Amino acid sequence: MDQKREIKALIGDALGPAAVGSYLHGSAVLGGLRPASDLDVLVVSRRRTTAPQRRALLDGLLGISGFTGGARPVELTVVVHDQVRPWRYPPTCDFLYGEWLRDAYATGVVPEPEPMPDLALLVTMALAGDHPLTGPPPAQVLDPVPWADVARASVHGIPGLLDEVDSDTRNVVLTLARIWSTLATGEIRTKDAAADWALDRLPPRHRPVLRHARDLYLTRRYSEESWSDGLRSRVRPHVDHVLTEIGELPYA
Repeated sequence: MDQKREIKALIGDALGPAAVGSYLHGSAVLGGLRPASDLDVLVVSRRRTTAPQRRALLDGLLGISGFTGGARPVELTVVVHDQVRPWRYPPTCDFLYGEWLRDAYATGVVPEPEPMPDLALLVTMALAGDHPLTGPPPAQVLDPVPWADVARASVHGIPGLLDEVDSDTRNVVLTLARIWSTLATGEIRTKDAAADWALDRLPPRHRPVLRHARDLYLTRRYSEESWSDGLRSRVRPHVDHVLTEIGELPYA
């Protein structure tokens, strides 16, 4: 399956001339897709999506997204142009598809507009990646996000991450490393690059947890993730240490 071609076709079919452009972000533009990486796409629309358009996007993505036939999970976010340009915080997400919500979609849930601070990061990555799937270059469509809003968005999701330490360990450990590196350096890195940055700054006792999460990210899908009892017992102390480091930064 050529997912990029399928996604472009779906956007064209569902949104038609309302679509201003669609842009890759995340791993695809930061440093390369890994075994468990999503294909991340930000779509800019001229107007809010209608209920039939959201339904069409959802139905199409349920067929395109996932680890079958060589495909990848797709995370597709739609924003309305005049709600992100001029930029304001917190921005509103008009539509969001992600595989972690598939069970909810199966019960009939259709994504609705809602505030999404993470859009500060998505827009920043889309601008830096400069990789349109459709439409003009992102710099012609999107405003740069002020650093203060990137920092706010980076820490906004930490409470939710902490709720998933046991169920989504790899992702939580790596995301916290990325938040730490982003706030400390002003650069959004891939998860493995953020892990490399953080490993150089961690005390030796806290490195094994992050090193294992990084190795899983580089070599394994989520279904292949495993943690020994010894490493598992060190996850919470590692997380607490990284949270302390984040809390001491001036932008946190």
